[in-house]
This record gives sequence, C-alpha cells and structure tokens, in this order.
Amino acid sequence: MSDILCSTQGRIGLITLNRPKAMNALGLGMVRAMAQALSEWATHPDIDAVLVQGAPRVSADGRSSTHFCAGGDIRFFHAAALAGDPALEDFFTEEYALNHQIHHFPKPYISLLQGVCMGGGMGIAGHGAANAVRVVSPSSKLAMPETHIGLFPDVGGGWFLARCPGHLGEWLALTGDSLDAEGAMAIGWADAQWAADDASALVAALAAPPAGHSAATRNGVLALLAHLGLATQPSDAARTQLAAQRAHADQFFGHPTALQIVHALEAATDHAWAQTAAHTLRHRSPLMCEVTLAQVRRARQMDLAGALRLERDLVRHCFFTRHLSRSGLSSETVEGIRALAVDKDQSPRWNPARLEDVNADMVSGFFQSPWPAAAHPLAHLR
Repeated sequence: MSDILCSTQGRIGLITLNRPKAMNALGLGMVRAMAQALSEWATHPDIDAVLVQGAPRVSADGRSSTHFCAGGDIRFFHAAALAGDPALEDFFTEEYALNHQIHHFPKPYISLLQGVCMGGGMGIAGHGAANAVRVVSPSSKLAMPETHIGLFPDVGGGWFLARCPGHLGEWLALTGDSLDAEGAMAIGWADAQWAADDASALVAALAAPPAGHSAATRNGVLALLAHLGLATQPSDAARTQLAAQRAHADQFFGHPTALQIVHALEAATDHAWAQTAAHTLRHRSPLMCEVTLAQVRRARQMDLAGALRLERDLVRHCFFTRHLSRSGLSSETVEGIRALAVDKDQSPRWNPARLEDVNADMVSGFFQSPWPAAAHPLAHLR
C-alpha cells in the first residue's frame, strides 16, 4: 500500500497521507508524490481545489482515530544521519520546496487538520498561503515542538511563527506548546472548525457542492463550510484565552536571549504560567533554544523564500555542525531524536547542558550558509 494516495473526487484533487501507524509522518517519497500531484492539478481544468487529509488508524477493537501528520519521519533522520545517507539532504531540500509550492498554489488548498498536526504537518497545512483553508476538529492538536528533539521550527515555521501576534511566536517556538482547535482558530492557524472528527461528509460536500455553492475559490469554500454549519470565526472564549496567553508571552518572551527569558520566567515565582514555561525550557536543548529565538526574529524581516533558505542552512548545521566540530551522534538533533524516538529514555544529553553555557559564537555559526548564494539548494525559490 502506498504511503500517499492521490486521486480525484468530483472536482477535488484528494491527497491522503497513508501512514496511519506512524501518525502519517512524512517520508521523501510522500513529499515527491505530493509535489507532483500539486504540479499537475495547479493548471488542470477539471480540478477546482485540492484537499489534503490523513488516513485514519483502526485499532484492534475497531476504534478509529485520525491524525493529519505528526511531522517528518524522525527515525529516518536518525538512521540517515548516522549512515551518511544523502537522502537526508534531499528530504529537507524537497520538503521545503514543497512548502513553498503550497504557499503559492493557485487554487483553494484545503487541509483537514484532525488529531496531531505538528512539525512537517504544519508545513503542509498551508499556513500563510493566500488560498489555504485549514479546518480543525475537536481532536486537533497543533504545535511546532522541534526544540524537544534538538531541532528548530522548520518547514517555514520561523516565518509563520514570526507573524503571530506579539511574542506568541517566540513562546510557541521555544516551548513547543500545542494549541487545540479553539486556540488555532484564535491565533489564525485555522479558518474553520468542524464539530465532528469524522470528515467523510465534509469531503463529500466539497467534492460535490450543493446548488449555489462552489469550491473554485477560497471565499467559495469558506461560504460552503459556513453553509454546512462549520464555525468560520473564533469564539469569544477562544479570543479571551488567547489574549491572556499573549499577555503572558509579551511579558516574558520579548527578552533578547532565551537565557534572559528563562531567568525572567523563573523570577516570577507566583506566576503559574511562567513557572510551567520555565520548567519546559529547562528541558529543551539550550543551544537550539537560542538558535530558534534568533531564527524567529530574523524571519520577521524575510519573505517565505528567504526564510526557507535560512532554514535549509540551519538544518544542515543541525546534522553537521562544522563550527562546533560535531556530526552524527554528537549533534543536538541526532541526540534529541535518540532520546525521544530511538532509545526512548526521555533523557537527552544536551551539549551544552545549560542555557548559561551557550555563547554567541555557538549560535552565530548556525547562520553562516554552507553554500554560495548561487549554489544554494533552494536558490530557485522566489
């Protein structure tokens, strides 16, 4: 069975991520198949829109659960880094090019973000794309948790996190905290909320719209979703909660360095939100927290193409950290994946072990491109 299914249903191009046992995590073949389908459907006269969804997993007792996409296949990253497999380089180059392709897709791009949508899943959700329609459901859980594995929020994550209100982007980038459907609607990561987790009726309606409706434009899709009873505006309660979260983020996450952020959080001993955030950050990779903070702030001044090129530089340094003479098992990212997904001891040995031991030279080296501009793997992005 293929890891990705591309078909048509009515006037909809339908992409189904089909690795349910792996929470539909992305592999290189899936990235390539998705890019090819989008290229073909972009100008196909019989395709009005594209819909992307995750295949459900059915347990032994018959219960079904659906996750959109848990991210890239981190076990592959780990094995490829240790083996020197060039497919690792190909994966990130082609994945980031796919993120750019989605951003500029000329037709409605509808993503059903059921269950977990994290990392690479967020990259193919269509964030920031003019034609994107992102639909969440009661089970939705959205996040960019890369600092948990010694990485940084890639797949355009720096770019869309930088465009969150206030300092919410820094909070989400550094901690990897997740948002539910209501939170995603309020922050602008979702455009509509489906009241059920079974989306089959929704897919059928988009493929064969009722009289007077069409999926040929983004506004048309949104009108159809409203007709079907989906909420297309965040609730007052969600707005209120986000405002409170922003107040906390603005109070603590505007400091120049991750170390100063943590010190400010730890000093607020009577502030429960701050203490939780401080505890989280003390368990993330200290080095990658500082790199991530710098990444998000640089991305505020970049377009998506520039941010993706920066991320391609960063991810090369994550696996082959030449300026620190590290690669393979000694890299933060390989060690983080080992602890989370390979040995599963949940005890990464970060180097440096504390934010207090990260210096500016360690961070600045990540922002030196390994390639001349003309030879950059993503030089063609505009």
